[in-house]
Amino acid sequence: MAVKIRLARFGAKKRPFYRIVVADSRAPRDGCFIERIGQYNPMLPKDNKNRVVIKADRLKYWLGVGAQATERVLWFIKKGIITLETEPKKAEKKKIETKEVKEQEA
Repeated sequence: MAVKIRLARFGAKKRPFYRIVVADSRAPRDGCFIERIGQYNPMLPKDNKNRVVIKADRLKYWLGVGAQATERVLWFIKKGIITLETEPKKAEKKKIETKEVKEQEA
């Protein structure tokens, strides 16, 4: 089964709204999908942080297991609109901060 990360169109006529989904390549554009990982609203201004919202860890996972991103999703990644780096969890941040403090004290 070939899996693609692509946009599924929702919204009213002339008011598009897209969901970023992981789907079988044989499924219809707006049909059945495996997982919804984000959304894209082209009606918002380009500098709005909610224009493209995505779960970066899930995108990284699906790309890691062999899912192919469509041209538009790849464009988002290349432009830096979607970043694949995930932030460390709170527990990991605390460990990093404590290590830095210990290094400064020494």
